[in-house]
Amino acid sequence: MANIGYARVSTSGQSLEAQLEALKVCDKVFKEKESGAKAERPQLTTMLDYVRDGDTVTVTKLCRLARNTKHLLEIVEYLEQKGVSLVVLNLGIDTKSPTGRLMLTMIGAVASFERQLLLERQAEGIAVAKSKGKYKGRKPISMEKVEVVRQLIEDGISKKSVSKRVGISLASVYRIVRSG
Repeated sequence: MANIGYARVSTSGQSLEAQLEALKVCDKVFKEKESGAKAERPQLTTMLDYVRDGDTVTVTKLCRLARNTKHLLEIVEYLEQKGVSLVVLNLGIDTKSPTGRLMLTMIGAVASFERQLLLERQAEGIAVAKSKGKYKGRKPISMEKVEVVRQLIEDGISKKSVSKRVGISLASVYRIVRSG
């Protein structure tokens, strides 16, 4: 049952010192100098793989751990599945306690609400643009590209490689494959 710390700064010009000072009670600290916007943070991935049932992950602030609320909730769910608790020092959150779990649940509810509001505003904006004739959606992929995608897939090329070769998104490749 180890106490594992995670510290991150966004740029190499920033210092980890203040976080490391707060995390000195931890048995091991994973340190990262990566932007929070980057999906790939090797030390975060290593730390998530490292922790075991009964361990506690400690961070100084939520923004040091996750890119956004959705990412935070994914991390928390992953930690829960591994039997690992989370402590956020500046908020006094400890998921071992009912109050700590409640706080994170509330954060999740707010995130869900924010997402619904965003989708609602987006739909309203699209409706207004359509009524003014300014929204036409995405241009369809040419039949030539569709045929190339199908042929490459049939030849055993990976969907990711096909996406790069043809110059379309991976989602579009999957859509073409599904449509037959």
